[in-house]
Amino acid sequence: MNTSELNQYLRSIELKRDRIESFYEYPYCLEAIKGMGRLSFHPKVTFFVGENGSGKSTILEAIATAYGFNPEGGTINFNFSTNDTHSELYENIKLVKGIKKPKDGFFLRAESFYNLATNIEELNREVPGLFNSYGGKSLHKQSHGESFFSVFMNRFGGNGIYILDEPEAALSPARQLSMIARMHQLLEQNSQFIIATHSPILMAYPNSLIYEIKDGIKSVNYKETEHYSITKAFLTNPEKMLKILIEENDC
Repeated sequence: MNTSELNQYLRSIELKRDRIESFYEYPYCLEAIKGMGRLSFHPKVTFFVGENGSGKSTILEAIATAYGFNPEGGTINFNFSTNDTHSELYENIKLVKGIKKPKDGFFLRAESFYNLATNIEELNREVPGLFNSYGGKSLHKQSHGESFFSVFMNRFGGNGIYILDEPEAALSPARQLSMIARMHQLLEQNSQFIIATHSPILMAYPNSLIYEIKDGIKSVNYKETEHYSITKAFLTNPEKMLKILIEENDC
C-alpha cells in the first residue's frame, strides 16, 4: 500500500453481504448493489455515472450517511430531517478510511438542497453571521443555481472530503466549467471528491476514476461512457439525430 492510499480520507467501500436478508428487496435488488464487491476510490476524484434509477445516488447517499453526514446534506454537524426517505444501505456497507482525517467535509445534493438552505436560514437566526460561510447572503434569496454554486465556491475550504450528488442539475455549462476549476483548487489543497453525475463536462476531469453503473459496476475510461458517446454523437450532427428521433416518434 502506497502513501497516497494511506493518506486519502476514504479508500474503499464493501457491501456486508452476510447481513443482507434478501436481494429481492430495495435497494439490494438493484443490479449495481446486488453484485457489489469492494470498490476502491481514487485519492482525488471518483465518479459514479449511470442511467436514472441505476442506483448511483442510492450508493452515494449510503457512503455519505455511513461517513457521518446528514442524509439530506450539509456537514457532519447538520442534524435536521425533513423527510426520512434514505435507505438502510448505509448500515450494511463497510467504509475503509485512511489514517488521515479531513478537516472539512460536505455532502451536497441537488435533490434536497432546498431543505439544506432552509436549515442554514434557521441556523443563521441562532448564529448571526453564519451566512458569511455561504457567500454572505440568504441562499433562498438567490436562484437555485446561484445558491448551489455559492455553497460550493464559499463553504468548501480544502483539506476535506466532499460528496456531491448530481451537482450539474443546478448549474449551467459555464458554471460546471467554473466548478471544475474550483474543484482543482480544492484538490491541490489535499481534498477528495466522490461525485454522482450525468455531466460529461464534470466527468472529464482527468485525475479521476469513473465507475459506470450498467448491469453492475465497472471502471471505464471517460470516452467509453455512454454519456460521452451520446453527447458527442448529438453535438457532431444534431440535425441528423433530431431527424431520427422525430421520425421515430411520428411512426
